[in-house]
Amino acid sequence: MNKTLLLAALAVLTTGVAQADGAADYTAGGCSACHGALGVSAIPTYPSLAGQQAAYVVKQLKDFQSGARKDPTMNAMAQMVVGKEQGIADYLAGLK
Repeated sequence: MNKTLLLAALAVLTTGVAQADGAADYTAGGCSACHGALGVSAIPTYPSLAGQQAAYVVKQLKDFQSGARKDPTMNAMAQMVVGKEQGIADYLAGLK
């Protein structure tokens, strides 16, 4: 029983740390400037990302990074978060 509680507590703490890292990477990567501090854009031309499925966000970022998806701004911005895609995606998926 104690081992189960310890594993559950560790999972909660790890998730919290990952969410904090994702939030920090989202802000530091410049994402919040266009997509909103909490993933809700105030500018209609920039999509809101809060609540998006993590796998979708990761794919889009990787496609912008590789050039498979073309947008001058996003092709440049996505380069700033190489290696941090999953954390950002998990953070955004947790927002509503």
